[in-house]
Amino acid sequence: MGIAQYDPTALGRPAWSAGRKVGVKKPLKQRQIWTIRFFLDREGRMRDRALFDLAIDSKLRGCDLVKMKIGSLVTGTQIRTRAIVVQQKTSRPVQFEITAEVRASLLAWLERRGGTIDDYAFPVESTTPII
Repeated sequence: MGIAQYDPTALGRPAWSAGRKVGVKKPLKQRQIWTIRFFLDREGRMRDRALFDLAIDSKLRGCDLVKMKIGSLVTGTQIRTRAIVVQQKTSRPVQFEITAEVRASLLAWLERRGGTIDDYAFPVESTTPII
């Protein structure tokens, strides 16, 4: 029993999911990750590269990543090896490890960005195109 019997305009119209894959998407393959990193490096997009690397390391949603402050990533002049973020969806703290490669891209971005420990690490830039 579907809705089509009550809505005459829906008769003969295919379902929204017809021919589409629905559900959980497959994770990125290692080759795809390196391709994205290469593209971001080639284009000189340090902010996007640091954000992408942090997303891969932490497995957090984008809304949680852009709310991170510099103080949650930095201790003194070094990038922390672990960070804690409170997820927006679940309101639970999540601790994750920041690998050496990600620390290097974060350090390069934060040196270019500047700012204090109370500033957001990834402010929205009006000139940055969204992929």
